[in-house]
Amino acid sequence: MDLENQRRVKEAADKYGAENVAVILGGAEAEAAGLAAETVTNGDPTFAGPLTNVQLGLAVYHAVEPEFKEFVDPDVYEEQIGMMEMILDVDEIIEEVSSMREEFSKFS
Repeated sequence: MDLENQRRVKEAADKYGAENVAVILGGAEAEAAGLAAETVTNGDPTFAGPLTNVQLGLAVYHAVEPEFKEFVDPDVYEEQIGMMEMILDVDEIIEEVSSMREEFSKFS
């Protein structure tokens, strides 16, 4: 997660309260999605950005997770994300993001 996005996430959590913020990821690689999930829950593991040593504990989901899909209009989901599900390693992404959420999220 780049430094600008870390700043935006931190500002949203400060402004609205961490319990009122959820982060939806869309990265194509499981490892990158897991790193972003860890950043918004447990703090920036690279120690480079605004979330270094900041444990927000935010709710975090990837756009291909069932928990996110149930909140989206099925036609919109299919149009915007459906094709990507065919080429992504969905199971690996879900495993990576959900493991970070289960370990570090305070909110869901």
